[in-house]
Amino acid sequence: MESLELLYLRRNKLRFLPEFPSCRLLKELHVGENQIEMLGAEHLKHLNSILVLDLRDNKLKSVPDEITVLQSLERLDLSNNDISSLPCSLGNLHLKFLALEGNPLRTIRREIINKGTQEVLKYLRSKIKDDGPSQDSVTETAMTLPSESRVNMHAIVALKILDYSDKQAPFIPDEVFDAVKNNIITSVNFSKNQLCEIPKRIIELKEMVSDVNLSFNKLSFISLELCMLQKLTFLDLRNNFLSSLPEEMKLLIRLQTINLSFNRFKMLPEVLYHISTLETILISNNQVGSLDALKMKMMENLSTLDLQNNDLLQIPPELGNCVNLRTLLLDGNPFRVPRATILMKGTAAILEYLRDRIPT
Repeated sequence: MESLELLYLRRNKLRFLPEFPSCRLLKELHVGENQIEMLGAEHLKHLNSILVLDLRDNKLKSVPDEITVLQSLERLDLSNNDISSLPCSLGNLHLKFLALEGNPLRTIRREIINKGTQEVLKYLRSKIKDDGPSQDSVTETAMTLPSESRVNMHAIVALKILDYSDKQAPFIPDEVFDAVKNNIITSVNFSKNQLCEIPKRIIELKEMVSDVNLSFNKLSFISLELCMLQKLTFLDLRNNFLSSLPEEMKLLIRLQTINLSFNRFKMLPEVLYHISTLETILISNNQVGSLDALKMKMMENLSTLDLQNNDLLQIPPELGNCVNLRTLLLDGNPFRVPRATILMKGTAAILEYLRDRIPT
């Protein structure tokens, strides 16, 4: 297929990006909502003419330096993957659009991401210069006290991240919070531990932290301390043991994104309807059996709702009135209608179908 310019492979079960040695004219490749885990140089080298590469909702953990071979690329969608860092060389591409939301990014502050594509690219380009022979991270560590040896001081000072992740620890040691001192912290990453409760000292960061990642722990309840983080915009609670959220979470008046996937919710938590700033709710792979479409219509900023792999026996037709929804994911539920053929047509078609079924 040497003349192929457009290829849609969304919503399949691909584990890696296919190689297209003959498709030298391919301009758009849409492989969102698959199970792609890695991206290698061999997958990219033939895509000489590619303008749009959609990799959203996959399982990518990293992006290779070789992404720079895609010199024609204008739009790159990496949202909702497991990417924790980006290659600085990405800054050398002439992208008009770069989507990164829904990733556990540690190396770029959310405030930079929120400023848009050009600011992210500019930041990455600046790091290419910084990452020369500089010994920054070494000197930072050398100056730390012995008691702080387990704390990533470079992340605190240079990146404004308090990182104590992937330690399988039952609690966060005091020395982690002590290490903050007078530094500004905007992101907290305590993911991949064995936490049964949120550390109380997180409240010390309430004036500054905007990102909190508590995913892959053993949390069965949310403490009031978390509800006091008034600047919080991004909260990742996926892969815990949660079945409810406290009413006090409505105090999070700036929260934009919440990830509750892989927990034990049987219904959409009531408090979410009262957080008007929410733009993205990810609650796939739970046991959600019901949602209130009328209350959801009041959530005027909500644009992404992921309800995949839950226990919804029916979808209320009134959900069709939530016209601000740009992404509505319903696959993997036991309802009969809308049928798969409607779901495959995407969000706009689903909402239109539901609206047509509202009793008059």
